[in-house]
Amino acid sequence: MVDLQPILVADRYLQPHRGYIMRELHVLGYKQFLDSYKSVTLESMAASFGVGTVYLDLQLSRFIAAGRLTAKIDKFGGVVETNRPDLKNAQYKDMIQKGDLLLNRIQKVARFVDL
Repeated sequence: MVDLQPILVADRYLQPHRGYIMRELHVLGYKQFLDSYKSVTLESMAASFGVGTVYLDLQLSRFIAAGRLTAKIDKFGGVVETNRPDLKNAQYKDMIQKGDLLLNRIQKVARFVDL
């Protein structure tokens, strides 16, 4: 990614989009790296990407808060823990949400019928 930045700056068409392109590349790189581990220390991840731990912590926290990465940062332990939502949990959450909406609609209809 370091080699790509000067190319983006020099290109007159890609230069206005440089920030977006680099941010998306960072997200993809972090996702690929974190998919390999259940938990990883900030120091080892920062060393792998060639950045400082403070910079990495700042970027990861922004991406996690935006919902782009599914991980947690343990600042005290200096560890990044991944939490991968699996398909069954997503289906369960969706079913509960749809069931709740259905119950609300049935209650509204029941109130209308009683009048």
